[in-house]
Amino acid sequence: MPPLVFADHIGLPFFVGFPRVYRRFAEAGLSDEVVFIGSGKLGLPHNAVLAMALGCDLINVGREAMFAIGCIRAQRCHTGRCPTGVATQSEWLAHGLDPADKAARRPVLVALRVELQRLADACGVSHPAAIPLGALELVDHRYDATTARHAFGYEPGWGLPPAARR
Repeated sequence: MPPLVFADHIGLPFFVGFPRVYRRFAEAGLSDEVVFIGSGKLGLPHNAVLAMALGCDLINVGREAMFAIGCIRAQRCHTGRCPTGVATQSEWLAHGLDPADKAARRPVLVALRVELQRLADACGVSHPAAIPLGALELVDHRYDATTARHAFGYEPGWGLPPAARR
């Protein structure tokens, strides 16, 4: 495991780093040749839709799934001593997990998919990945708004799946 200072202070948040990487591939004409997978707090519909509009072909959702099965963010995952039994190999600690109880919470991921589809429908497209970046506006702390395409410096059409996959 890297030192904590790396996790806390090295690297870029997703919505800063990903557009930089995607732009490099798009400028080189390679963005349609790469599968982009987004990760990092993208489990909320508004974050997931923006990530897809920026060019993610799919997103990983971990945090919300962990919460759904009982994670309390004790931040002891790496020790094997998760107090809820979610992130452990200890049979004794794992007894804290009640699969029947947790199964009722599983719809969190189903709900995410439903919400993503509702956003796509509201934008008039058949799939969340087909929402053009220009259809989204970002509002800052002063209530000024700009299109996401302009905010991230994308050219028209960047971020959309290749025409053959649309």
